[in-house]
Formats: sequence, structure tokens, C-alpha cells
Amino acid sequence: MPDSLLPRRGFSGATIVLGVTGGIAAYKAADLTSKLVQAGADVHVVMTDAATRFVQPLTFEALTHQPVFTDVFAGWSDGGRGHVSLAATADLLLIAPATADIIARLAAGFVDDMLTAVALATSAPIAIAPAMEHHMWHHPATQANLATLRARGVIVIEPERGYLASGASGDGRLAATDRVLAQARAVLGAGGPLAGRRIVITAGGTREALDPVRYLGNGSTGTMGLALVDAAIDCGAQVTLIAGPTVGAIASAAEVIRIESAQEMADAVWRETTSADVLIMAAAVADFRPKVQSEQKIKKQPGQDDLTLDLVRNPDIIAETQVPGLLKVGFAAETEHLEQYARAKLDAKGLAMIVANDAARTIGSADSEATLIFAERPARSLPSMAKGELAGVILDEIVALLRTEVAS
Repeated sequence: MPDSLLPRRGFSGATIVLGVTGGIAAYKAADLTSKLVQAGADVHVVMTDAATRFVQPLTFEALTHQPVFTDVFAGWSDGGRGHVSLAATADLLLIAPATADIIARLAAGFVDDMLTAVALATSAPIAIAPAMEHHMWHHPATQANLATLRARGVIVIEPERGYLASGASGDGRLAATDRVLAQARAVLGAGGPLAGRRIVITAGGTREALDPVRYLGNGSTGTMGLALVDAAIDCGAQVTLIAGPTVGAIASAAEVIRIESAQEMADAVWRETTSADVLIMAAAVADFRPKVQSEQKIKKQPGQDDLTLDLVRNPDIIAETQVPGLLKVGFAAETEHLEQYARAKLDAKGLAMIVANDAARTIGSADSEATLIFAERPARSLPSMAKGELAGVILDEIVALLRTEVAS
């Protein structure tokens, strides 16, 4: 696939102008800045005068290795054109925290400092992460200003409920850094090669209950599924993630549906794929479940040396998902005859592509060595790579498959 058609991978190579305004949450912007830089972004910080009263510009200069802009007249030297240059080079203007004051000034179109000048001059997308006292957040003026900004296309990363600087608890707490990063990543991915497409992705293992405290399960962590979600969002797709109980905390712009059992996952997949373009079944779904789930904890009896369980077949989710036009991608984690068994699954389940890998070396691991097997072209063997990198390769192939499908 030509490089021009490939999506950006996360924040790598992105130019982010980070606006920091004068609220107590300004100190959290340092952590946000650090994580953006670590993710490969080129970060330029613009601080309001009030923000410098909470955090020194030197903090951000040390983190970004870039000068911090605090004055609208700064940057007009050495070929730079101040706010004009910042506005022109930005891939995203992210304001975090965004106070009630900056929200009001942006809504009114004021240009009275460096940050508002950049905001009016840039054609890049703008995302804001509000942070303020509970009553300020709910005030009609603030909500009206937010409505104005949303109508102009500004992305609002909603604040959270929790402990506030005032000592009270309520709405207005700055969204957690991982949430801000996830939403910013989605903004950067918008307009990618899968814009307008809807993808359903499953991740993690399922649990099949034996009794109220025990279950049959597996060691899948959902790492591959989560990496696929990020890669799909980087491509501009609207993503629904159906996650099993083995998947930990999820910070993503995807819609997340939590399930426990294979049957619950099947029901969710069949419901969500009725309006989807692609299904990626990365979950490690139990093939069998107990025929009977005990209502009480199963107790071992005196002298009992063994326990016999009767198991029944779970639905073959991807095979039984029959939606016209749906492109289906599966995974085959095998312990022997890898390509042979994977090819048989691809044919039997009506898949466009299957990702085959060694179960013992993949489940629970940060890396994966995979072979991509296709319905209509030769297999592609890949070297061992991080699951995030593999997810990018898989999504590139999905983009190509969808283009082929449209062309035909």
C-alpha cells in the first residue's frame, strides 16, 4: 500500500499545540505533555498568563525541549511568525485544562492572548478538556458556550465527577490523562482510510460459570484486541469493542460493551454487526461451557477423588455471524499444524482473512509472530513484532481488502 494511503500510528510524527490555562488542574498538563512526547508527538505548549501562576513554563520546556509561548508577540524571529506559524503547523490544538474563561473567550471569538490567537488562526481540529468547579461547569453560560463550540466542530472531552480543589465532590474534574490521550488520538485519526466505516472488535477471554464462584477460562489478556482498537481508530473507523472479563481498564474512544460468557459475546456480536462493515474476532472464546451451572458452590465430598463435568458446545460466533457485505477477520491460536488448521477455519467460517499464531507464544505475551492467511491470495508470514505493530499491519490489510471489495 502506498505510504500516502497509510494512516498515522497514534501520535507518532504528529504536531500537537497544547494549550494550558489557569486552573488548579494545570499541573496535570505536565503528565499529559510527558506522555504525548513519549508517544512520539512534537509538542508545543502555549500557556495563558494565569496558567504560569500554577506551573512554571520551565516545566514544559524541560519536557518538550521546545520554547513555551506565553506572549502573543513571541516567536516573531528566526523565520517564525508567532501564532501564525503555530497555527499552520499544528495537526491538533488540544487545550487541557480548559477553564470556563477560555471556553467563553473561544466561543466569543476573542483574540487577546497567544492561545486565542492560535485558536482563531488554525485550520487544525480543536479539542478541549474542561476543568472547573461543579457549579461553574453547570452554569447556563458555560453550557451555552460549549454548545457554540461543539457546533463549530470543537471536540469536548467531558470532565469527570470526583474530588475537586474546593474540597467538594462534583462534576468538573479534568478527565484522566489516558482519556484525554484516547480522545485526542481519535481526533487525529478522523478522516483516515476507514472514515465512515464501522468495525466491531472482540477482545479477551470469556468465563463459563461452573457455580457462583468458579468458572472455566483462559489466559487471554485482550492485548491484541486493544491494539486492534487503537489501529482501527488511527484509520478513522468508528469502533465498537466487545470485551471479556479478562480485559483490564480500557481507555479508548471506542464504544465498549462488557460481557462475561461466550453466549453473551455472541449476542453482542450478532446485535452490533447488523450495521457494521468489519468484524474482527480477536477474543479467545471458550468452545464449551458446563451443561449445568450449579446454583450453589460445588463442595468436595469426603473421599471424593475426581469430579466429572458435562460440557456442551458454545456458539461458533464468527461462523454464525451472517451479515451481507460484512468482512470477517478471525484469529487462529494453534499448538500444531498452524497453517493447515487456520486455512480450514478460514474456509469453514467464510472469512476474508485469518491471523494464525502459536498459542503458547502469543497468549499473554507482548509480542506475536503471525501468518496472515487470505481467502483469495497467498499467505503472508510476518516476523515477531509487538502486538501494536501487528495490529497496524492487520488494519492495513483490512483497508486493502475493503478497497478490493469496492473495486470489484
